[in-house]
Amino acid sequence: MGTDETQKLPSTAPSSRDTPVDVSIVIPARNEAGSLVGLLPKLVSACPGAEVIVVNDGSTDHTIEVCAKHPVSIVSHPYPKGNGAAIKSGARAARGRVIIFMDADGQHDPDDIPRLLAKLDEGYDMVVGARQRGSQANVGRGLANGVYNGLATYMTNHRIEDLTSGFRAVRADLFREFLYLLPNGFSYPTTITMAFFRAGYAVAYEPIHAARRQGTSHLRPLKDGVRFLLIIFKIGTLYAPLKLFAPLALAFFLIGTGWYGYTFATIGRFTNMSALMLTTSFIVFSMGLISEQITQLMYRPDSSRQSDPG
Repeated sequence: MGTDETQKLPSTAPSSRDTPVDVSIVIPARNEAGSLVGLLPKLVSACPGAEVIVVNDGSTDHTIEVCAKHPVSIVSHPYPKGNGAAIKSGARAARGRVIIFMDADGQHDPDDIPRLLAKLDEGYDMVVGARQRGSQANVGRGLANGVYNGLATYMTNHRIEDLTSGFRAVRADLFREFLYLLPNGFSYPTTITMAFFRAGYAVAYEPIHAARRQGTSHLRPLKDGVRFLLIIFKIGTLYAPLKLFAPLALAFFLIGTGWYGYTFATIGRFTNMSALMLTTSFIVFSMGLISEQITQLMYRPDSSRQSDPG
């Protein structure tokens, strides 16, 4: 079984892993050498003194060679594990009390980092770079994110301005509490946002403009379209399952009782359709209750989970 490898690149990384730093910047990268050429020097210039960690997620291009030319550390996966897995590897390796997560594809501007940190200093536990109008890759992606934001706002009773943004600043110790929840794929921003709200941590949004990505996206429209639909249900089950299941149960109940009223008035019978709808209503509501209890257990404090040996 392969293991992740943390490399100290020549003349760049701090001499001791025990040396404390205030800010760590974690950049998951898979075949992003072309964009890292421009991003890393700008990042080092904009954030002097910060620890920069590039997580090489099984790249087959020149990612390692590009990183070797700059004052960064690199964590390498022996094969591609996914964006979320790279995020978790970077979080484990980071020494800063605050971690900045940003993409390697050139969408996120290092000059925005001081604004995220300033917002964090106001007392928040996580600050998300909220992409403004015109920042979405395409109309479909923008509409999908709008649906996610609206559903998450309903579930949490907090305004969610950008649920899926990968550009965020977070307190490292709090982030690591939820490593066991994070998926290895692309939906880690959704999961960590809902987890922070569920745990009662303070989340803020800072407006940013995301540039068009450099290189080729790793998203696949058909497969990832289904995955994004599943995210909608994940939003509900991660935060408050009853808020998702109860309206569905009520809808089935009203359909069942309405149909029963109609058939009783017209033919004087209680039909199989009414029985099916009412039974479905009971099952859906029961699923919501069970999911609510499971969710309570998921967020139970447990120091043994925070290390997430993964």
